[in-house]
Amino acid sequence: MSQDSQSPRTRQLFGTDGVRGVANVEPMTSETALRLGRAVAHVFRKNARPGHRSRIVIGKDTRVSGYMLETAMASGICSMGVDVLLVGPMPTPGIAFLTRSLRADAGAVISASHNPFQDNGIKFFSSEGFKLPDEVELEIERLVLDNGIDHLRPTAEHIGKAYRIDDAGGRYNVFVKNTFPRELTLDGLRIVVDAANGAGYRIAPEVLAELGATVTCIGCEPDGENINHECGATAPAALQRAVVEQRAHVGVALDGDADRCVLVDECGEVVDGDALLAIAARELKEQGRLANNTLVTTQMSNFGLELAMKDLGIDVVKTAVGDRYVLEAMQKSGHNLGGEQSGHVLFLDHTTTGDGLITALAILGVMRARNQPLSTLARVMQKFPQVLINIPVREKRDLDEIESVRTAVQRCEQALGGRGRVYIRYSGTEALARVMVEGQDLAQVERHANDIADAVRAALGTGSPNGAHAAPSPRPEPLAARA
Repeated sequence: MSQDSQSPRTRQLFGTDGVRGVANVEPMTSETALRLGRAVAHVFRKNARPGHRSRIVIGKDTRVSGYMLETAMASGICSMGVDVLLVGPMPTPGIAFLTRSLRADAGAVISASHNPFQDNGIKFFSSEGFKLPDEVELEIERLVLDNGIDHLRPTAEHIGKAYRIDDAGGRYNVFVKNTFPRELTLDGLRIVVDAANGAGYRIAPEVLAELGATVTCIGCEPDGENINHECGATAPAALQRAVVEQRAHVGVALDGDADRCVLVDECGEVVDGDALLAIAARELKEQGRLANNTLVTTQMSNFGLELAMKDLGIDVVKTAVGDRYVLEAMQKSGHNLGGEQSGHVLFLDHTTTGDGLITALAILGVMRARNQPLSTLARVMQKFPQVLINIPVREKRDLDEIESVRTAVQRCEQALGGRGRVYIRYSGTEALARVMVEGQDLAQVERHANDIADAVRAALGTGSPNGAHAAPSPRPEPLAARA
């Protein structure tokens, strides 16, 4: 049994992707946002070069709570003598880019990514546009919790100022388009865009249309409460229907903060992150641009991806689940392509974090260069049936120490006989245990996934802390039913 808890025990605020929770409930309150602003301003200001006036970029997605948290965080940053650059609703990768482009000391993203609108989160980027190392996050957390900087109060002209960057969207638009091959256009392509009513609602249709596509939009009318609601990368059913009805060539689905992407082919079939990685890896290898002839993936990637890469002569490195772990492995060994089944794809030749728009453009570029539909390109890999079940839990005990869970896993592994696998982990951002089973026979996979999920549910309970999320259906979620 593979297991990955992912949440360092020493952390009280930061998870695997920043601070996250129900908006206006600790830790996602105005008070904590203000203290986070003060702490991050202090950390980056103390390391600034002499004579430099420090600046921090703040962007957000379209949640109604973003206004509250943005104002509080900006107040905290200014109170420490650091200036704030406000960019408004902006994809997470756009904030990473703008932090670099504007020569800011750090960037802050107010978003809970694919979570429902009642949640929110805060994460930070360094001046280079990368997520902060663990030790920096822990320093910020310590300053928030121990009141160690409460006495620091700049006055008069030393108080920070806040500026709004009105052309931030245009800057990011140009950056993204520059990743698309100059010799190609999207002329003649009909594309349906589902921006999840999130941060990419304006920029995604603009970029695709300016490259020549005929664009139809769904999920591009945010109202503060409809982000990720039955739309976007985590719920692509509406996009699948729209692609078929519009007779479109492809559908593009982003999540709430637009750092992940899944596509829908011309037949209405979802092409997930694993297939996108396979398409991109083959193309880069054939162009001689796949660094170290290696693709970096996570333990959740489908076994079919690994087999496809083996057939293509491409090495695969697997990490724990989470794009930060993929990035760490890529940076450590100099790889330039990696990502997750969920649609987080990192093209380090272009950018520093997952970017849904850049991912979409990379695959659209392959479609144009090869003159092939997405359904044909996606045949580069054949998926094993894979089932994922999310179980709300009261606590995150070591699963290896729960005998009933261990026994259920052993039964499953014996039945799979080496032609499949079991992977159990806790979510890094929610009170959930995730059970994944993969094998050649879908009925067998579903049966064993339910058995293991029942054992986890019985041992750890089904209640969701603070009522943050209702329990999902006990039925498994088939991620890739086509063998």
